[in-house]
Amino acid sequence: MSTSETSRYVRLRVDLVLEIDGPAELAEAAVGRIESDTSLPEEERTQARTAVVEDSAEALAYLVEPFDVVGTVPGIELVQASWSTEEIDYDPDAMEWDGEDEDGGWEDDEEDRT
Repeated sequence: MSTSETSRYVRLRVDLVLEIDGPAELAEAAVGRIESDTSLPEEERTQARTAVVEDSAEALAYLVEPFDVVGTVPGIELVQASWSTEEIDYDPDAMEWDGEDEDGGWEDDEEDRT
């Protein structure tokens, strides 16, 4: 079968480091999202509210929606998505945050972009 006759699946990986400089505003926005989710049972809603108020990473996870990233891209359908958040120690001068490997290429490149 040719490529045009079959589906083609691509994994898009994005690694972001965000600085939380307004944890109260972030938590408030997440609580608002939780309150507007009519499909969430009350017991889960209560647990979610507590989690987002106590943990900025949890609040961010409630606000980030992978479909919003690719939802308007023509010619694709989001088949599966997963995401996670965690608090990290961040040093912008550390080699692990450089993005480029020692050959001058980008880390984890699976495709030649030239």
